[in-house]
Amino acid sequence: MTATSATSASSLAAGARQQSGAPPAPGSGGTARRRLRLPFSPWHLLLAPLALLFAVPLIWLLLSSVMSDAEINRFPPALWPHGIHLTGYRYVLGNAMFPRWFANSLIVSAVAVTSNLLLGSLGGYAFARMRFAGSKTLLTLMLATMAVPFQLTMIPTFLVMKKLGLIDTLGALIVPSLVTPFAVFLLRQFFLSLPRELEEAAWIDGCSRLRVLFSIVLPLSRPALSTVAVLTFLSTWNDLTWPLIAINHDVHYTLQLGLTTFQGQHHTKWSAVMAGNAITIAPVLLAFLAAQKSFIQSITSSGLKG
Repeated sequence: MTATSATSASSLAAGARQQSGAPPAPGSGGTARRRLRLPFSPWHLLLAPLALLFAVPLIWLLLSSVMSDAEINRFPPALWPHGIHLTGYRYVLGNAMFPRWFANSLIVSAVAVTSNLLLGSLGGYAFARMRFAGSKTLLTLMLATMAVPFQLTMIPTFLVMKKLGLIDTLGALIVPSLVTPFAVFLLRQFFLSLPRELEEAAWIDGCSRLRVLFSIVLPLSRPALSTVAVLTFLSTWNDLTWPLIAINHDVHYTLQLGLTTFQGQHHTKWSAVMAGNAITIAPVLLAFLAAQKSFIQSITSSGLKG
C-alpha cells in the first residue's frame, strides 16, 4: 500500500468515527480540540476589574460615611471602619435646612425632566417627520449650541433671568433647563428609526399629528424617553455652577449648593460631609439603575440612522 492510499484510509476512518460518535483514535492527527467555554463573556475578564476600579471612590465614600471623624482624619487613613458610626447621618438629617435643600433639588429636577420629555418630543418629532423652510439649517444651529461651553452663556442667561425677575428663585434654575438641544436631537434620532407605515396608517384613520405623536410614536419610544429623563435628572440634580450664580439665600439652595456651604462651615466634620454626599448620590444611582436597560437600548437604536 502506498503512502497516499494509507493517508486516505486514515482520513476515512477518522471521518467514520466522527459520524458514529466514537472517540478519536489515540495518537491520531485528527484529535478534536474542545474550546474552553466560559459561563460569561470573555470581555467580563477585562470589564469587571475596570468596573471595580471606577467603583472605588463610591465604596470609599460609603465606608467613610459610617466612620468616626478620628478614623477619617487619621494618617494614613483607615481603609475599613472599626464600627458603624451614624453620627454623620444624624448630624446631616438634624440640620433644619437639609430637607428644604433636598425638596428644592427634587422640584427643579422633576420640572426639568417633565418639560424636556414634552418639549423635546415635540421638537424632535418636528425635525424627524416635518419638512419646512430652513429645517436643516435650524437643526444645524441647534446642534452647534451643544458645542458652546456654559461659561460663555452664563452671563447672558443671568441677564435674561434678571430681566424676568427670577434671580434668587427656583424659577431661575428651572427656566434655562426647560428644554435642551440634546433631548431634541436624541429623540429625533430615535423617531427616525421608527417605521413610517404606522404613522401613515393613523393618518388614514383621521388622526392629527399630535394624536399620532402621543398615541403611537411616544409609546414606542420609551427607551429614548427613559434616556432623556435619566440624563436630564443627572445634569439638573448635580448642577452646582448655575445655582451658585443665580441663588443668594439659603432657603432656595439646591442640595449640591447647600452641601458646599455645609462643608465650608463644618470643614472638620468630615463624617457629616461624607454622609451628606452619600444621601445626595442615592437618587442618582437609583435613577440610573432603574433605566439602565432602556438607556443602552436607546443609544443603540438612535445610532442606527442619521
